[in-house]
Amino acid sequence: MSIQLYRIDDRLIHGQVVVGWGQPLGLRFIVLVDDDVAASDWEQELYRMGVPPSMEVHFHSVADVRDALEGYLSDVRPGMLLVGRVETMQQLVHQHPEITRVNVGGVHHAEGRAQRLRYVFLTPDEEDVLRELQQRGVEVTGQDVPSARPVALDELLSSRQSA
Repeated sequence: MSIQLYRIDDRLIHGQVVVGWGQPLGLRFIVLVDDDVAASDWEQELYRMGVPPSMEVHFHSVADVRDALEGYLSDVRPGMLLVGRVETMQQLVHQHPEITRVNVGGVHHAEGRAQRLRYVFLTPDEEDVLRELQQRGVEVTGQDVPSARPVALDELLSSRQSA
């Protein structure tokens, strides 16, 4: 089974991830890659409280997930790799060519970001990163929940919604 979903969601672990994606995919583990969270026992404990006992959460920095990812990829249980930033996913894709699909699940409003979907706001630099991933052969789609239609990157970037 291995990693079923590579997701960008700036809220990291929350109900939509655990219930919305976790239950339909039967997830048994989440690999959360975030330098700040990996360095904070307090934040890790908060995120662990948001998952059921049947689901493990593993925390890594971008640097230390490089060696650990092979183990997650060979795990027979279904899992998810979760990052909070577009640039973090870019780093991982550059390190791991086996990442061929990326889900943009939630990048929320911040200064300099334009709304592309109800749940996706991007800066021009973030848009460039996603285009670069697509040029590398990665399928990039926007999709907040499994029951929603996946939105291809070209469509996502061409849409402008009012905030």
